[in-house]
Amino acid sequence: MKNIAFEIQRSKYFLLFVFLFAYAQSIQIRFLLRRQLDWYIFTPEAAVVSLVSACILFVILNFFMERWQKSAVFSLQEISKIVSVSVVLFLIVMKVLGLLTALIFDTFERNFNSKTLVLSIGTNLMDAFIYGSFFLAYYYYRKYKKNQIEIATYNQALAETKINQLKAQLNPHFLFNNLNVLDQLIEEDKYQASEFLNEFAEIYRYVLQVSDQKLISIGEELAFVQKYFNLMKHKYGNAYVLEIESESFYGNIVPLTLQLLLENALQHNLGKESTPITIRISIKDVITVTNNSIAKLHPKATSGRALINLKEQYGMLSKSPIEIRRTASNFSVTVPII
Repeated sequence: MKNIAFEIQRSKYFLLFVFLFAYAQSIQIRFLLRRQLDWYIFTPEAAVVSLVSACILFVILNFFMERWQKSAVFSLQEISKIVSVSVVLFLIVMKVLGLLTALIFDTFERNFNSKTLVLSIGTNLMDAFIYGSFFLAYYYYRKYKKNQIEIATYNQALAETKINQLKAQLNPHFLFNNLNVLDQLIEEDKYQASEFLNEFAEIYRYVLQVSDQKLISIGEELAFVQKYFNLMKHKYGNAYVLEIESESFYGNIVPLTLQLLLENALQHNLGKESTPITIRISIKDVITVTNNSIAKLHPKATSGRALINLKEQYGMLSKSPIEIRRTASNFSVTVPII
């Protein structure tokens, strides 16, 4: 009973449509037969009977659909078999019910003479094809919606798995680059190297915390990138300058976005105190990170994996892609706010 009540509740608009169609059909037939308008034409009992017989057909069709349809997609051969058997069984059930009704009300001669029997079978057959068509359309519409939900759920799970894989690639990248900085500082200044290591440990804690998060607030990322830039000053001094222009901190971005773009500017440009590299983070409707370009004399070969990684993440999380602009004197990256 609970399953029946649930199905009725879930299909209430479809059943309402069937009833209204049957009601309109009964009005049309009665008017064509009587050629006059009166109260009888608008009485709903014929529509109720049609709805009940349609529901019997729906139960039969659903029974065979659940048991005989093996393929995941529409199969003409399977549907032909299901519809044929369902229509025959529906006609048998309707005739049995009609016989029981005729016996109860003693109307057997009137309802089961040859002319009336042929007419009623024809009517039942026509109803079976009309209402059966409605049911098949509704059944496959529901199946299509279910498949769409399953596909969306699968794609979301796939995207989340991909994002987690991309994040897993970033952690070693961050660690490796900063260990290189530490290695150089150890040779140049052991005191600075010790201070760098302590600050780096605190910053790396943040990296581990956000590695499980899909998004992080702009405010948190900005606070982190400022700490990270202060860490980099141990090595570079005033050869690099960070400027932040922000109209609002509202919204989210992918964790480590700003740090990666900042690191990109540090790695690919030669900054000096006399000619510093200015890295400007501008936050408006989007976030734009810009820096002037001064190429290093002997640049290290890099894979560009971090930037590609970031583009892939934004491609899965936002409709707006990352935009990269490069000129002879400037380099800028624009990322969407999520």
